[in-house]
Amino acid sequence: MAGKTSKYIWFSITAAVFIYTAALTVRNLMNMISLHHRIGMLEDQRDMFQSRITEDSTMLERLNYDEFLEQYARERFHMQRENEYIYIIE
Repeated sequence: MAGKTSKYIWFSITAAVFIYTAALTVRNLMNMISLHHRIGMLEDQRDMFQSRITEDSTMLERLNYDEFLEQYARERFHMQRENEYIYIIE
């Protein structure tokens, strides 16, 4: 009878260790999946910001020229010269 009891104890201990290990593995797997998702989102944001930086750098370079600056001011802010009338058609 002592051999049977010992067998059940070892089986119970083995099952408990297996369940504990499985729980830790599942939790780590879930964390890894969420981290990969977060990394993907951050890489998308990085790409978006890099493209906006490129666009803004191009805009700043173009604003150094007076002709473009005047055109930009007229289109964006509806500015006008003296004795000039502007009609906005939408």
